[in-house]
Amino acid sequence: MSEGSAHKRGLSPICTHWIDIGLLQEIPQQGARVVETDAGDVAVFRTLDDRVFALRDRCPHRGGPLSQGIVFGHRVACPLHNWLIDLDSGHAVAPDEGCTPGYPVRVSEGRVFLGVRDGV
Repeated sequence: MSEGSAHKRGLSPICTHWIDIGLLQEIPQQGARVVETDAGDVAVFRTLDDRVFALRDRCPHRGGPLSQGIVFGHRVACPLHNWLIDLDSGHAVAPDEGCTPGYPVRVSEGRVFLGVRDGV
C-alpha cells in the first residue's frame, strides 16, 4: 500500500470516508484524473514512479486547472501561466508563492482511494 503524505501538507490524516476512484492503471503515468467532490474538483496525479497525489484542481495563482498541466517528477506545471506546484506539499515552487489544498490518497490492491470529509 502506498499512501499520500497528507500530514506534510498540514492535513489531518483523519477523513470522513474514502472514495474508491478506480484502478491505478486507469490514471496515466505523468497524468491526472479529476474527481468531483462536495468541496469541488480534486486532481489525482500519478507520477512516473507510480506515486499518487491529490490536490484541489485549482492553481493558487489564477485558478488554472492543474489536472490539465504537465506532470514531471513530483511537480505539475499549471497550464495557464506555467507555475510549478509541488505535488507533495501543494506549494508553488519559488520564486512563486501560494498553496493549493491537498487530500490524502492511498493505493490498496491496485485501487486508488481518495480521503474526503463531508462538506469540506
